This record gives sequence, C-alpha cells and structure tokens, in this order.
Amino acid sequence: MKSIFTCAGAAAVLLLGVAGAHAELAVSANDGKQIHQGDPINYIEPDSVSVLDITAHGVKLLGTVAAPACMIGSPTAVAVSRNSRFAIVTACQKVEDGKVVTNDTASVIDLAVPANPRVIQTIHTGLQPSGVSISPNGRLALIANFADDSISVFTISGMKLTAVGTVKLPTGSGPADVVFTPDGKTAVAVGRTDSQLMVLSVNGSQVTYTNRTFSPGINPYGAVVTHNGKYIINTNLGGALAAPGSTSEQHKHQPGTVSVSDIATGKLVTSQEVGDTPEHVVMSGDGKYIAVVLVNGSAVVPTDPKWNKVLSLLKIYKVGEDGTLTLAGSAETGNLCQGATFSRDNKTILQQCAGDRDIEVFHYDGTTLTRDKAATISVGARPGSIATAYSR
Repeated sequence: MKSIFTCAGAAAVLLLGVAGAHAELAVSANDGKQIHQGDPINYIEPDSVSVLDITAHGVKLLGTVAAPACMIGSPTAVAVSRNSRFAIVTACQKVEDGKVVTNDTASVIDLAVPANPRVIQTIHTGLQPSGVSISPNGRLALIANFADDSISVFTISGMKLTAVGTVKLPTGSGPADVVFTPDGKTAVAVGRTDSQLMVLSVNGSQVTYTNRTFSPGINPYGAVVTHNGKYIINTNLGGALAAPGSTSEQHKHQPGTVSVSDIATGKLVTSQEVGDTPEHVVMSGDGKYIAVVLVNGSAVVPTDPKWNKVLSLLKIYKVGEDGTLTLAGSAETGNLCQGATFSRDNKTILQQCAGDRDIEVFHYDGTTLTRDKAATISVGARPGSIATAYSR
C-alpha cells in the first residue's frame, strides 16, 4: 500500500512541472558572447534561454537550456506561444573560430516542462535575425532579418515551424522588428536603417510587401500595436524627424522618442521625447500601458568611473484610446538594461540588465514603480530579450 501512495505522490509532483501548472511563464534570451573591455568576465560563456515563473508571491527561475541567443539588436528576439508551450528565440550572432560573426538561425524551445526547457528545432532565417512575432491565431511566425532586408515566414503546426517564404524589403531598410495587428491580416516591419515602417499584407500563410511606408522618427527599433489595431507604437533611437529647415548639426544628439502612428493612414499621432537610447517598448497584456527601457548612457563596465552613477531608466506610459501617451511611472534601474515584460495583472515588471547580467523585478501600482532588489535573478550571461505569452 505504501508503494502505491508513493507512486501517486511522485506522479503529482511530476504534474507540477508541466506548463499547465505554472502561474505565468516568462522567457529570457541570454548572450554569453559579449565581452567588454574592463569587464571582470573576460571569456566567452555559453548562450542560454531561461524560463521564469511569475506568481503573486514573486518571480522564480525554473530552468535554463543552452541555446543560441543574442543581445545585439532590438530586444524583441523572443516570442512565446499563446499557450506558453513553446518559444521562438532568434540568434543574430554566433561564435566561429573564436570570433563573433553574423548568424542566420532561430531555435524553437519546448516549454512543456518549464523546469527542463528543450531545444526541439533549429530553423534557418535570413542573415542577422532580430525581432520575431507569432500571429494572433498562432499559425504563423515572422522574423525580421536585419542584414538581409527581409522577413522570413514560417507556418506553425503544434510546435513545429516550416519555412514557407521570404518577403524582400527595400534594400538598406535594415528591419529590426516585425509585428502583427490583432486581426492578423496586417503586419508592420520596422526599418531601422532607412527609418521607415513598412506595411505587409497577411493572407493565410502568404505575406506580401504592400509598398506602403511611413516614417515615425529616426532609426526606429522595436514596436507594438494597440489592442484596437489602430495604432503602432515604436521607439526611435535617433529621436524625432528633423524639423523643416533644420540643419543636421542642429539635429544631432537629440533625445530618443516613442512615436504613435495611425496604421491605416501612416499619420504621426504623437512623438514623445523619452530619453537616451530607448531600447525596448513592450505593451501590457491588457493594452493599457507600455513600458520603455532606456539605456541612458549606462553601457559601461565596472572599471568605468561612471559605473553605478549613470543608470538605465524604466518608464511606464498609459495608452489612451486616441493614441495619447501619459507618463505613469519611472524608476532608475541597473546598467545596460534592454528588455522588459509585464505580468498579466500589470503589477510585476521584469527588466533585463545586460551590464549586471541579471533580471530585475519591479512592482507597479498604476503610478509608482518600486524595485524589489531581493528578488533580482542572476542569469549568468547578458540577457537581451524577454517575453511572455501576452507581453512582448
């Protein structure tokens, strides 16, 4: 009789390890290849992908798997399926003969047992894959290839991806990200190099470039679409568009911006200065807020005199139905911070700090951001992209 109960207990414990038993999963891509002069860690470490659990009681690191990852490029290199059963992680660089070179792969990570994530497929993309998005119906994945000026298109069946085409974009566009509208019929590619947003038509597995573009600012980087499908919100590393008649000298060293544009018309609704190097914009699961991560000049190493004097910033904005943005919280964070994601109830925000090689935990009450320093999670390598099933 004792052995029967023991088996039953073991089965119950095993069930707690599957994806259905967790509260919320977040997936972090961590880059071990980036070595900065003066950094105490002066050797290459394995890249990895970490799985975290977000609960009302805190955030816990569940498991990690060795997998190609990259912190170079927009922090949108992770997409998690709606059911949190798998994730797609792009890797724009790899180590070859001891040198960091351009890569052309992405990995599919099985999250069915979050404490034991597994790489179950490696897919080939264009050169230097960056942002990745899964369609609202879960049947399509798009990957922006920065060095190839293209979008790779994959169908999804279960947890298997199949390449079905490549969308060629204008030469020199340098797409850093690509996002779907909520109805799944349109996608928008973010051209960092040519400062254009490029509209794509989606019909089943057929994705085509419409030749329609509009510019929200200089060097747009990452983007999200509002839940009503009307607006696209993106960061601009180079700030706002130059005012008519201004000189290039007058336009230098201006703050980065977050722009809101009408997707149907291309009209710029608002452009708001946010600060230096807005790496990531991520939308909350209910669509009411965005978080913006700003490097803020903190890309330094511990031997630099500015270490821990100049910190990254995390800012929260409330998103109006008319596309307006209202500052709703701000906090200083760690060094060289890049990616962030919300918990489902918006009360917890995870932020990756590549300089500190960790993930910081913030509590949010709608107006105030408070860092829970005791909850900081070390991931070893430099984290650069993070996502949940509902917040990317």
